[in-house]
Amino acid sequence: MRIYLPSTLAELGHPEGLNPRVVHAVTPALRAALPEEDDEGLEYVAQLLAADDSVDLLATQPPADARWRRVVVAADVAEDLVVALDDDGEQTASAMRLTALVPWSDVACAHVDEASAEAEVRAAAEGDDDAAERLVERDLLWFDVSELAGLAR
Repeated sequence: MRIYLPSTLAELGHPEGLNPRVVHAVTPALRAALPEEDDEGLEYVAQLLAADDSVDLLATQPPADARWRRVVVAADVAEDLVVALDDDGEQTASAMRLTALVPWSDVACAHVDEASAEAEVRAAAEGDDDAAERLVERDLLWFDVSELAGLAR
């Protein structure tokens, strides 16, 4: 199952991989919420929702190196490593709980903001709704898994 993990640049340097967290995926609930979308569109929606969660992660764990960039890691994991979240009315249809560490060998790629987005990401993390809206218009750059450790520096 392809999952999208909200992350930070600093986490890309963890030698073992990425720890459990709330992730996004194409779930039955997401398919039901967006019945007109094809598989590619649903994957893109899950990625965008993970990018929003990356901003929230930066708000709670500000980067020590001042590199405020959204990071979404795409990984392929066994379906039994993700579970549905309790329906508390606040989670999106794509949100699931990852129950185990994702090793780098399971990571397909990452999507990361370019440096010019840092001011908007920081403003969005600090609660600026206008900045968050502008981020929706920014595409994340694609990086191969072999490039991720270099991004962490």
